[in-house]
Amino acid sequence: MPARLILETPRLILREMNPDDFAALCAMLRDPEVMYAYAHAFSEDEVRQWLDRQLQRYRQDGFGLWAVTLKTEDGPPGAMIGQCGLTRQECPPVSPGRVPEVGYLFRKSRWHQGYATEAARACRDYAFTTLGAGEVFSIIRANNAPSLAVARRNGMAVRAAFSKHYYGQDMPHLVFSITRSQWRQEQETA
Repeated sequence: MPARLILETPRLILREMNPDDFAALCAMLRDPEVMYAYAHAFSEDEVRQWLDRQLQRYRQDGFGLWAVTLKTEDGPPGAMIGQCGLTRQECPPVSPGRVPEVGYLFRKSRWHQGYATEAARACRDYAFTTLGAGEVFSIIRANNAPSLAVARRNGMAVRAAFSKHYYGQDMPHLVFSITRSQWRQEQETA
């Protein structure tokens, strides 16, 4: 069964992941350089759990992290170069519940080509136009300079900071967000 198309940008297609994406996910999530913000490369079992979690999110929430594929001559049509989408994340400094978060992760060979920003903007817009979000977030490890830059290019500003305990260590994180009214203003001036 073909994967459900979610979004298109000038260069990208975002679609739901499916079990056939396991090898492409392994190429990303098992790469220590790609996974430095997670403090370890994933095992095959962790990759499978990651994929299963996205499939569960599609069923439960109607969204999750989506496969990012190329649609132009930048690469073979349909090649998965990353993942970007929306998830509900705990964010204690700003909400007792879960907040809609734009997240992104790309193959190292596709870094510094603007794909993360292009996909993240499309997901931010989807959160406001399709999901009716009042505010959209990105929660990023404080030392992840490239992801911090993508959040800023996505019109977001730092709203809070907190530390997550993950993989045996405390990891400082910054909470970025943009409100619906800020997003509207940005749209009007673009």
